[in-house]
Amino acid sequence: MSALSQKINNALSYIRTKSTSIPRTGLILGSGLGEFANTLSDVVCVPCCEIPEFPLSTVEGHEGVFVFGNFNGMPIVVLQGRLHYYEGYTQQEITIPVRVMKELGVETLILTNAAGGINLNFSAGALMLITDHINYSGANPLIGSNLDEFGPRFLDVSDIYTKDLRIQIKEAVVREGIALNEGVYVMYSGPNYETPAEIRFFRTIGADAVGMSTVPEALVACHCGIKVIGISCITNMATGILDKKLDHKEVIETANRVKQDFTKLIRIAIEVANLN
Repeated sequence: MSALSQKINNALSYIRTKSTSIPRTGLILGSGLGEFANTLSDVVCVPCCEIPEFPLSTVEGHEGVFVFGNFNGMPIVVLQGRLHYYEGYTQQEITIPVRVMKELGVETLILTNAAGGINLNFSAGALMLITDHINYSGANPLIGSNLDEFGPRFLDVSDIYTKDLRIQIKEAVVREGIALNEGVYVMYSGPNYETPAEIRFFRTIGADAVGMSTVPEALVACHCGIKVIGISCITNMATGILDKKLDHKEVIETANRVKQDFTKLIRIAIEVANLN
């Protein structure tokens, strides 16, 4: 057994001592978006710092807790706060939570993030359903020995953000009156924000939003046979678009401002996930 497989098994074994829930839907919450977990009932919290050999988040706005609970009677698991490549972990390490979720029973994973808007039609506070991604991080979580127990060596990712689920979400948000954009997300390694030249390049190659997460988790989820829904909260316009400097405080403030619509969208995504 590889060292990575051992870490996954150890984490799973510990979590199972705290909760026997079998959630079909998993959710990973991005910067400033962690409050949704507080809306669940019958909650059991498992702090990541208690899990043996588990990598820990070091970023403001990311608590690092597995939250098991019920949403409208449906069991789900939420990772309140995520790990990032720029924290010094490998992409294999930051995606351990996804593989643990697979072993817990998760069939659909909802990935959320705070992102910078590249599409000039966006503004801070917009919500974007991810249709595809560009991996500009310089790494890939599937590099190295393949974990055959999870998926194949060579992976098709032509429908990584499951189209059928996106169609159902779009239909539901119209009924709820929520403004929802669609677009391509590009991952930048961070931790610095992108340069104006990089943003111009990303726009040229077809990106609508940029962030420092999500892509590794989506790739590993796809490798595990998990359906993926990706949602970006555009918390700021990217470097060079507006004549202002970027600040992580703005990310948190914007996420707080739009949390009502964001929470509605997450609820819709969970309902769609549990119907499929």
